[in-house]
Amino acid sequence: MEVNPIPVITVQTVPYDDQKPGSNGFRKPTAVFESKRNYLQNFIQCVLSSIDLRDRQGCTMVVGSDGRYFSKTAIEIIVQMAAANGIGRLVIGQNGLLSTPAVSCIIRKIKAIGGIVLTASHNPGGPGGDFGIKFNIANGGPAPDTVTDKIFQISKTIEEYAICPDLRIDLSRVGRQEFDLENKFKPFRVEIVDSVDVYLNLLKTIFDFSAIKGLLSGPEQLKIRIDAMNGVMGPYVRRILCDELGSPANSAVNCVPLEDFGGHRPDPNLTFATGLLEVMKVGEHGFGAAFDADGDRYMILGENGFFVNPSDSLAVIAANLSCIPYFRQMGVRGFGRSMPTSTALDKVAKAMKVPVYETPTGWKFFANLMDSGRCSLCGEESFGTGSDHLREKDGLWAVLIWLSIIAARKQGVEDIVRDHWTKFGRHYYCRFDYDGLEPRTAFFIMKDLETTITEKSFSSQQFAVGNHMYSVEKTDSFEYVDPVDGTVTKKQGLRIKFGDGSRLIFRLSASGTVGTTLRIYAESYEKDPSKHNREPQVVSIICELPIFY
Repeated sequence: MEVNPIPVITVQTVPYDDQKPGSNGFRKPTAVFESKRNYLQNFIQCVLSSIDLRDRQGCTMVVGSDGRYFSKTAIEIIVQMAAANGIGRLVIGQNGLLSTPAVSCIIRKIKAIGGIVLTASHNPGGPGGDFGIKFNIANGGPAPDTVTDKIFQISKTIEEYAICPDLRIDLSRVGRQEFDLENKFKPFRVEIVDSVDVYLNLLKTIFDFSAIKGLLSGPEQLKIRIDAMNGVMGPYVRRILCDELGSPANSAVNCVPLEDFGGHRPDPNLTFATGLLEVMKVGEHGFGAAFDADGDRYMILGENGFFVNPSDSLAVIAANLSCIPYFRQMGVRGFGRSMPTSTALDKVAKAMKVPVYETPTGWKFFANLMDSGRCSLCGEESFGTGSDHLREKDGLWAVLIWLSIIAARKQGVEDIVRDHWTKFGRHYYCRFDYDGLEPRTAFFIMKDLETTITEKSFSSQQFAVGNHMYSVEKTDSFEYVDPVDGTVTKKQGLRIKFGDGSRLIFRLSASGTVGTTLRIYAESYEKDPSKHNREPQVVSIICELPIFY
């Protein structure tokens, strides 16, 4: 029986003026995508049009989501539009699910031209939550500014989009689905793949699975508690930590991906992962971890709820890379951290005699360093860490690093961290977020701050906090010159550096979907081990500075 080719149609549309991607992709309240006519279609067409037509014809792309509400609807539209725009093959996770690290992994494995990840990261889901779209390029990493700027420019003048509205796929069935289209771009193929397989095979080349399995299922079994927070990580945790590495099934909780994440915000920190924290405080588990919705961020807890600050986690991992077969084989070429991340990593880099690169916030800057062979390990204070095995931060990879360190050192989480502080000193660190600011107000706050701290008289000021005197050593507006391609990224935050290594940082963030967020980061360094049990003292500095009066 002959099947008629699927028609390709062109739909007229009008541009929107608010479709500028940020450092974490393009995020808006879900209601915006649902209520505004062609809002999703416009943005997807701009993404596809940003790829040169000669490269687009017949190419392969990867598509995945964190399972949040509106993802399946969006995937159907993306498939229909990809077919109409000449994409030859789409690789999609079963039921539309792929973690952000898995998308990066598959792009690199199959040499795809790029991929689309439907996620708003740690933002809430559901009809009243947020939705997001990330475009990753051929190296598996987030699109750089040159690409996102092109997408934005196209969005300002878009007049039409191409789509195959009659094309339907079955996201639940692993295997190949082929379609004939009524255009020169045929045939079109969709491959539904197991969400975990390719990523798991990569991890097996990085870690000593037998050592981790011995830790989790051996005679002196480490009892762990892993919270997938009803995001995409459920299938990965079950398959890798439980099935492959032998941790009991009841060690993994909230492993069913839900469109609204069970009504909770999938943000792995002490504010939102309270269920995990309370369980860990009981003292029955020696290791705990939680993941965000798309699996690129993580939180580590030790016995009795001992919290590992993400900046400390990055530094501890760096100091113990010799525990990981991948790094013993590949060596360590350099480290990277975002500018707001504490300088704990710098102490380790100095001891190991490797360079450390201080970048703006955004994983695309690390990807450039890794592509050039300069950086082996990198991370951000916002619970993201990764290495050159991918071009994205990777939460489960970080958890396996920690389990590998515990297995090799035969110590608990808290002992490992305290030993690290004894050797390198402790960096007390905290962050304050002021969300939902009117953008114009936020702009003038930063402008006034910059005027104040860059005055010549400010650089010589001293501030007494208790018995400690903080002397201003340097102030600036951070800008980054990429050592790979020489591009300059300006106005990435205001820094006040003190003579003892302490810092105050002020930065605007657009990772939310409403208004602008002002973030204040405070860091204080303490070398004396007898003072490593104090609460962070840098908070009081903020109240003492005259610029806040």
